Amino acid sequence: MYENEVLQQGEQAIRDCLDRVPFLKIRDFQIEPDFSGRRLDFVARVETVGGQYSLIVEAESSGQPRVARRAIDQLRAYSGLMPSSYAVILAPYISEATAQLCEREGVGYIDLAGNCRLSFGQVYIEQRGKKNPFSEKRELRSLYSPKAERILRVLLTSPQRTWKVQELAGEAAVSLGLVSKVKRILELREWLDQLPSGFKLLDPEAALDEWASEYRYSKHRTFGYYSFSSGSELEQQIASAAETCGVRIALTGFSAAVRYAPAVRYRRSMLYCDGDPTAIAQEVKLKQVPSGANLTLIQPYDEGIFYGTGRRGGLPVVSPVQTYLDLMKQAARGEEAAEALMREVIQPSW
Repeated sequence: MYENEVLQQGEQAIRDCLDRVPFLKIRDFQIEPDFSGRRLDFVARVETVGGQYSLIVEAESSGQPRVARRAIDQLRAYSGLMPSSYAVILAPYISEATAQLCEREGVGYIDLAGNCRLSFGQVYIEQRGKKNPFSEKRELRSLYSPKAERILRVLLTSPQRTWKVQELAGEAAVSLGLVSKVKRILELREWLDQLPSGFKLLDPEAALDEWASEYRYSKHRTFGYYSFSSGSELEQQIASAAETCGVRIALTGFSAAVRYAPAVRYRRSMLYCDGDPTAIAQEVKLKQVPSGANLTLIQPYDEGIFYGTGRRGGLPVVSPVQTYLDLMKQAARGEEAAEALMREVIQPSW
């Protein structure tokens, strides 16, 4: 959303928030007034039982932490020029990280989704939990496109490593321009640490959590089969058939998780297959079934899922990061297995 659109809808959002307090009255409301040679976005002069206050509102097109931090610096400069003032950030949507930042800095926030937090004088207003109807779709498409996800896999697989743009582009097999674009998006979220030697992930858990919520497992092509064999025996048969057919495979989901965290229990094997799964199915004499499958062969939407693949128990297994993403989209205790993997494997590696 552009800043002028936020300005157009901002007045109503501010009034809606303030109207929740019955003893508060708006005495004056100005849009883009000049004050001591500075142009403010909004100033709302309100009267409460405790006195009069001036709400100085800075409108931003994004509610990401880096943008909010810059707005807070501007608001502090304005606040010093106006007595009994209270600084407020207005954005299409305030993320949880930004909400926490505002609370720490003593700054209020209002978003166009209906979330807000104002705390001044005897006034305290808070509304949380409204979902974002203004998702920054272009930004999300840029960050979670198949090629951009390759960058995230590299960063999350080695979060302590420092990267230059060119090095990261080479490792992820993507363009320099795409790495620069993803880097800018991560910087807005304050998920990158910029060092003299390059940059690295500052908050890998937040990055993985958001990716898991945006990850679309349904973009893969999946094929369900039934076999009288099961578990590791069946997976070994698939691996041998894949080698015969010249097809690259790697275990994922529960099949991978049990190799990382042996306490995991499962009934359906899951393997990525970088090629035609029917060739493997014919080799092992598998029966394709619409339901009741105990094996899923997956044609990935991008070969980047194989990044970080290693061997465990003699079989190729996708990285813990990719395993976590796939588990989070599985029913029948998939999220529970993902949390165990995070706790026992991923977090200790960070």
